[in-house]
Amino acid sequence: MEIIKKYKFLSVVVLLLLCGGAVYIFYQYNPETSGFFLQCPFKLLTGYDCPGCGSQRALHALLHGEIKQSFAYNPLFIIAIPYVILGFIFNHDKVKAKYPGFRKVLFGQKAIYMILFIVIAFWLLRNL
Repeated sequence: MEIIKKYKFLSVVVLLLLCGGAVYIFYQYNPETSGFFLQCPFKLLTGYDCPGCGSQRALHALLHGEIKQSFAYNPLFIIAIPYVILGFIFNHDKVKAKYPGFRKVLFGQKAIYMILFIVIAFWLLRNL
């Protein structure tokens, strides 16, 4: 049991270090001007934006406090951030047990179909 606790702690530490490193890179380097970041292969091949296009620039702008600009780059990404954070919170065992109905509403099968519909609609509408 002690080994499992150490493994969980170590995995959390590694995850936090990786996320911190990613945040540092996105804060320091502008994806618009830096050659470090990859361009969207879908956009390179078709000329159309995918649902994720602009997410790197949106994250960079958000980290610099430019909320309007980050929303202009990719509104779906900005709106999805709180949802993803809730997903991590509701994946915790204690929260899962305490709020099973709420978790099912937000992350159940119907929610997955709704998210799929929203992503496809966003994809189509941003390319009109």
